Amino acid sequence: MSIRYDGKVAIVTGAGQGLGRRHAIELARRGAKVVVNDLGGGVDGSGSSSEAALKVVEEIESLGGEAISNGANVAQYDEVQAMVAQTMDQWGRVDILVNNAGILRDKSFSKCELSDFQLVMNVHLMGTVNCTKACWDIMREQCYGRIVVTTSCSGLYGQFGQANYGSAKMAVVGLMNTLVQEGHKYDIRVNALSPTAGTRMTESLMEESSFSLLSPETVTPAVLYMVSADAPNKTIICAGAGNYAIAKIIETEGIWLNPEDQTPEGIAANWTAISSAEGERQFASAEGQPLKFIAKAREGLGLTD
Repeated sequence: MSIRYDGKVAIVTGAGQGLGRRHAIELARRGAKVVVNDLGGGVDGSGSSSEAALKVVEEIESLGGEAISNGANVAQYDEVQAMVAQTMDQWGRVDILVNNAGILRDKSFSKCELSDFQLVMNVHLMGTVNCTKACWDIMREQCYGRIVVTTSCSGLYGQFGQANYGSAKMAVVGLMNTLVQEGHKYDIRVNALSPTAGTRMTESLMEESSFSLLSPETVTPAVLYMVSADAPNKTIICAGAGNYAIAKIIETEGIWLNPEDQTPEGIAANWTAISSAEGERQFASAEGQPLKFIAKAREGLGLTD
């Protein structure tokens, strides 16, 4: 089976370099028309230049593909709206959105300025919200859409010095979880990529021998799968150095405590059973947890319908 995107239009943010560049090129190589979005700033979000995005467009065109560049700042909704309008004027539809744009302002929480924290949230979280919002009604009317948000192991598991980045990267998972519910009947599928890649954002964080293994080329196949016609939904795919895995948010089965034990002391005394992995599960929606809790409480209290 060959996965292709003929007749599909894709927007890739932060596509001037690194992962975004590779995502854009490979989508075009497989038939998609691509909007190469990049503000052209530094890793910390400073400055701007259209040069990087234009070079990617040239690369795509040299391969026989179609692409246009756009320099919208994803943190500015009016600029994002203009980018989507440009896309619609050019090709009349938006089928694929890859939210890849990001910056770093790494510092320990005690030393991090709130202005830097807000900026990182604006780019990673609100940038994803802005781009998705601008495309959402188009995809609803088409009854087709494939959206990727970019999370991170820093958000899923934590990383010293990245409280701002990790917060934003976990937030987009929450966004995904709800968009999946709202987009289901319109065949809008939303998934998350958790990449481990050697890019300008990570080159100072790892040894050269490891950096060379983590090429963007080993990550992009996960994105290509997540935006295909037969894509999964509400899935976090972790990718790096040729490895692919699924991350899940799970909840232990837990236990119901008698009213007299519903105290901090009661929780401490029953901690082993509460935290046991036996019977843990992944919920399809937020309704799963309260339904479980009510059922267990009714059973414990001896209540019947």
